[in-house]
Amino acid sequence: MKEKRSSQEDETLVGLLSLDGEIFPMDNGYWTKFEAWRVDPEPHVPHGVRYCLTLHNRYSRRVLGFDNAHAIRPASKGYAARKITWDHRHKREKVSPYEYESASRLLEDFWREVERIIGEK
Repeated sequence: MKEKRSSQEDETLVGLLSLDGEIFPMDNGYWTKFEAWRVDPEPHVPHGVRYCLTLHNRYSRRVLGFDNAHAIRPASKGYAARKITWDHRHKREKVSPYEYESASRLLEDFWREVERIIGEK
């Protein structure tokens, strides 16, 4: 039997989807941009949500991003299992896998990293 999602999770998904197209100015010239919309679930996007949450510096260069817009390249050395889902994060030039758990967790992880980066300056 399929597990029913909690109403809080549904509310945070609605919240994430409502952020689509929003841009928020931050301290020190940073700004964030949100894109999120529903899609039919498929192997690369099993949760049915396409998203791109980004933090940009004062020069409009992306310094952080969480998205599932494309596959990520597997590690170039040694054995690495190929990741099926496209969820990943960009921190400056480095791309690493991200395990999408829920909309609320995605937002928490994104804002935590935003605070960390802005606090570094």
